[in-house]
Amino acid sequence: MKALLLIDIQPDFVPGGRLPVPDGDTIIPLANALQPHFELVVATQDWHPAGHQSFASSHAGHAVFDRISLHGHEQVLWPDHCVQGTPGAALHPQLDQHRIEAIFRKGTNPEIDSYSGFFDNGHLKSTGLADYLRGRGVTEVYLAGLAADYCVYFTAKDALTEGFATYVIEDATRAIDAEGYAGARADVQHRGGQLIQSADLLP
Repeated sequence: MKALLLIDIQPDFVPGGRLPVPDGDTIIPLANALQPHFELVVATQDWHPAGHQSFASSHAGHAVFDRISLHGHEQVLWPDHCVQGTPGAALHPQLDQHRIEAIFRKGTNPEIDSYSGFFDNGHLKSTGLADYLRGRGVTEVYLAGLAADYCVYFTAKDALTEGFATYVIEDATRAIDAEGYAGARADVQHRGGQLIQSADLLP
């Protein structure tokens, strides 16, 4: 069984949002077009409490995009984004949500970030996504969403580790940094993941 994972398609990650991914909004029509071709559609949602430790505003003397060590893991300091209950944290209003069967929220622990839809960055706590997918009989996952070099990449890595055949639909993602995505892309392939285009799935 194949599942489409829609990663963090939220207003804060598109132009005009708090942490915009360049051209992030352009993937939404494609995310909508892909959904009818899957038996299961699941979404992830970045859902940070105010004052999250991944926010630059939580660290005096640091600027946005500085890198620090947080509980032994490198942490990029982001602008405040996807704060629980704010409009920017909702699923994007242009995203068709009728086929989304479950939403997995991540980044809810104020002390540690969570790029992956499966685990926090320290792999201390599972979101339950892997067990949910296995319970539905899913063996293949297809990823679309934002951002290609962070949350899509980390979700793909964990999907592979969890034993799912993993496909990143490249034209249904956008990256924050082109160089960072080149490295992420190579790593996904090295780990056994596949990079495909939406045309491979759409008739």
